Amino acid sequence: MNPLTPDPGLIFWMVLSFGVVFFLLAKFGFPIIVKAINERKEFIEMSLLSAKQANERLANIQAESERLLSDAKVRQQDIIAGAMQEKAQIVKAAQDEAQTVANQMIEEARQSIQAEKERALQEVRQEVASLALDIAEKVIGERMKDDAFQKQTIDQLIDKL
Repeated sequence: MNPLTPDPGLIFWMVLSFGVVFFLLAKFGFPIIVKAINERKEFIEMSLLSAKQANERLANIQAESERLLSDAKVRQQDIIAGAMQEKAQIVKAAQDEAQTVANQMIEEARQSIQAEKERALQEVRQEVASLALDIAEKVIGERMKDDAFQKQTIDQLIDKL
């Protein structure tokens, strides 16, 4: 027996056992293996489709969030601009009100000064009239008879001065 050439009986039994194993695998093993491979293929395809859909949704969500951020920035700028305008209006109104109050105070002060001036002038006239009467009495030596006439005469003399 040569170790390199097999015996014909051994070849027969090897072919027979290979055929039985192949038949059993073809009948029972290969369909299960093919089914598992097909299920795995479908699962991978579904996973890829789900991943693609998830990526699309993520892209849509990102685009939506960017749009919302830009809208929020625009609204923020609008709110700030509105607040600045309102601030300017409030400051302008306060300045106008302060100016009005200041003008009223100035006018009241002018009126008060004018009234004081008139009162002081009236007092000065009365004092001058009284002094003039006293001087006239001393110069003339007697009192003029009618007080109303005296005052009218003195007022006329003062106005001429």
